[in-house]
Amino acid sequence: MTRVVDVEFSVPISFSPVEQIIELARGAEAAGFDRVVLPDSLFHPRQQDEDYPYTPDGSRMWNESTEWVEPLVAAAAMGAATERIRFCPQVLKVGPRNPLLLTRQVASVALLTGNRLDLGVGIGWDPNEFEWCGAPFAGRGKRVDESLTIMRQALRGEWMEFHGDHFDFDELIFTPAPSEPVPFYVGGHTEIALKRAARVGQGWTSAMMAYDDIVATVRRLGELLEAQGRSLADRGDGKPFAVQVVCLDKFGTRGFTELAEAGVTDIIVMPWLIEGLGFDSSAAEKVDAIARFGEKYGLRD
Repeated sequence: MTRVVDVEFSVPISFSPVEQIIELARGAEAAGFDRVVLPDSLFHPRQQDEDYPYTPDGSRMWNESTEWVEPLVAAAAMGAATERIRFCPQVLKVGPRNPLLLTRQVASVALLTGNRLDLGVGIGWDPNEFEWCGAPFAGRGKRVDESLTIMRQALRGEWMEFHGDHFDFDELIFTPAPSEPVPFYVGGHTEIALKRAARVGQGWTSAMMAYDDIVATVRRLGELLEAQGRSLADRGDGKPFAVQVVCLDKFGTRGFTELAEAGVTDIIVMPWLIEGLGFDSSAAEKVDAIARFGEKYGLRD
């Protein structure tokens, strides 16, 4: 069956109980989804010291009872239970993490899953996650820029050294390296984040956005990529620059087609929410909704 819309679809496991995620990954693969996206939260501080940047009032969309699992560990576990579907942290908070330790984790997941990892990366927004993990919140943007440079070089499996303002080390090598480059999907809606995506990313990933904002962002990404000698049509490996979105106001065949025509390559959807089921629905109910979505939009080959 031919896909109804020429675009990839990803299913998130956000806010689902941890014991459901393997079954959801298997169900998404069977239904023809291209990717599972995984949220990242290191811990839940009682006091919120900074506004959450992706809600109108700055509040968190979760509480201390919300279940989380480390995304790279989850990707490895789901990879062992599947054969084709890809995995994408959306997004992994690079700022609080050490880039050398993170490189080893990323390389391991890519190796164990047969190169089925797309690495969604972001800075992180909560000062407590930085400070309590031993990383300064101040200067976080430049620190993450150095981290991404280190990770990109280190994942090649070649001898390298780095001497920057935030990280400083002599020659080292990570082996074995993944046999294919790990694509970086850079998150963030600000001009700085978009420039980072155009400079070092093979894709860009959004939080919740309205269609008009997505259109404007894709247009700006195209301009920034051209300034880097790149384009939306080719991210450097013959594939289009990935534009992965969570759209608030475009659904169904017409809406998904409009997103594809605007340059979106990957649409994140929760089929069970579309059908009116809650996050607390059973795994079987969610998998059935995933299957119905896949059938409706011709996701299976």
